[in-house]
Amino acid sequence: MITPFKINISNKIIEDINKKVKNYPWHEMPDDGGWAYGTNLDYMKEISKYWIEKYDWKKTEKKINKFKNFTANIDGIDIHFIYEKGSGSNPKTLLLSHGWPGSIVEFLLIIDQLAHPEKYGGKEEDAFNVVAPSLPGFGFSGKPPKPIGPRKMASIFNSLMTNKLGYKKYFAQGGDFGGTIATWLAFDFPEYCYAIHINILIVRHPDGPQTKEEKNWEEKFERNQILENGYRTQQATKPQTLSYAMMDSPIGVAAWIIEKMRGWSDINNNDIESVYSKDTLLSNIMVYLVTKTFNTASWIYYGRREEGGRFLPKKGLPIKVPTAVALFPKEYLEWAPRSYVERIYNIKRWTEMEKGGHFAALEQPELLIKDIRDFARSL
Repeated sequence: MITPFKINISNKIIEDINKKVKNYPWHEMPDDGGWAYGTNLDYMKEISKYWIEKYDWKKTEKKINKFKNFTANIDGIDIHFIYEKGSGSNPKTLLLSHGWPGSIVEFLLIIDQLAHPEKYGGKEEDAFNVVAPSLPGFGFSGKPPKPIGPRKMASIFNSLMTNKLGYKKYFAQGGDFGGTIATWLAFDFPEYCYAIHINILIVRHPDGPQTKEEKNWEEKFERNQILENGYRTQQATKPQTLSYAMMDSPIGVAAWIIEKMRGWSDINNNDIESVYSKDTLLSNIMVYLVTKTFNTASWIYYGRREEGGRFLPKKGLPIKVPTAVALFPKEYLEWAPRSYVERIYNIKRWTEMEKGGHFAALEQPELLIKDIRDFARSL
């Protein structure tokens, strides 16, 4: 059963969040702190002032609610999703999956353009039926009873697309864990998921790197990730402990997420707002706060570890489903050489973008949309 859904967060919840932001007991940072030790204190004070005085969550609600929203119960979890049917008589069907610390806010700039290209100077025949769910445990979707990983989420999304929405074939796109979900859809459900487009490489081949170039990449990758491993290890091992602090601290959640948004994006002059407005940053943060899902969202790391981590099963590789990869230059998880990626995927399109980072749909929506359309036309 599919049930219409509308977001309507009570004023009391919003007021409680604003009160905690206003009364936060600001502390000192080392004089030379900047962003090197974590989220910058001056910026947190600046965005918090804006949060209290100018930010309006209800505007974000309206942006989400202008699309048709639904929920469907799958494996005991109520899955929230935006479902925008495309223009024309025969649109293709596209599943968009976000990751952590993202949300459906990432897709608000691209859903209408993908569904109705003719409204933006494009061609109606490029239209998609767009399905954009909130991941289980994230945002407006229900919470699983215990941590689940991206492979299980892929199974849930395949059920959404086939059993609930009735599609026999669909195309999947994703970044961050959405890229992993798309990968598992192609691996486990190739009879339904006929193509994938990803803008991240998270998964690994069980045989590891083979050539000198690939081995050099892996060594460099591990070196570069040393200072990024803290949050990942915490969320993959003891997410519940972290949740006690975050559940009662909007500032804590904001600082945790803003650090990633800044560090993983293609920003100019060290300025996070060269890419994201304060409204965009706060809207994504507020999805976690108004739904109290920071804890259950972080479970995806624990769930992935239980599923086997980054490694795919050797049997079944390379994945046969046609795959497009979009390489954005400031992606913090550096792409492996193409020779390595081709042992995992059936690559039909390889696009090296001129700009952009981890959150492609927010950072460079036009480049992402064009690449998705061009790939879809070629299939």
